[in-house]
Amino acid sequence: MNPGGETPDAEALDTETFDAETLDAGTFDEGANIVLTGFMGTGKSTVGRALADRLGFVFTDTDAMIEDRHGPIVDIFANHSEAAFREMERTVAQELSQLWGFVIATGGALMLDDFNAETLSSTGRVFCLTATVDELVDRLTATNEQEKRPLLDVPNPASRISELLETRAAGYGRFHQISTTGRSVDDIVDEIVDLVGDRQPS
Repeated sequence: MNPGGETPDAEALDTETFDAETLDAGTFDEGANIVLTGFMGTGKSTVGRALADRLGFVFTDTDAMIEDRHGPIVDIFANHSEAAFREMERTVAQELSQLWGFVIATGGALMLDDFNAETLSSTGRVFCLTATVDELVDRLTATNEQEKRPLLDVPNPASRISELLETRAAGYGRFHQISTTGRSVDDIVDEIVDLVGDRQPS
């Protein structure tokens, strides 16, 4: 839970408080979690599942955890608020920080919250998956994808994607960047494994 009792605007967070530069691959013990962040559509869940399989870790997706408990995210936004959803993310982040040997795919804004970033980084190495704007537009403006993304429920989703990326650039930039544009899942997994070492959970 948020120790201050308030949920900050995920697009107006102080990105100076949390210093991801202190996080080094050698800082964490074998079996420490691997956390994937990045904009929606960058492939966090797809890459995360393949990475977990490669390392013998357990895969989980924070959005899926929230939907299992509270229903579709689009309904949470519509019937409650974005702030309510962000508080749910904090609860999930706190729970996952107490587990071991997980690959955690996070929602697009979850790690922009300093509380979540500090909490999950305390027991894991964080990587930010990226993709070009054109690639994200192609991936996210497909009808079935756009319907699942409440933040893209706007007349011009391509413009909204560019706007959100610009707003979130500093927050995402705190973490090690891995491009997914034009690359296979296996190639991306290989890069992450090389960075963390071929670890197995204890």
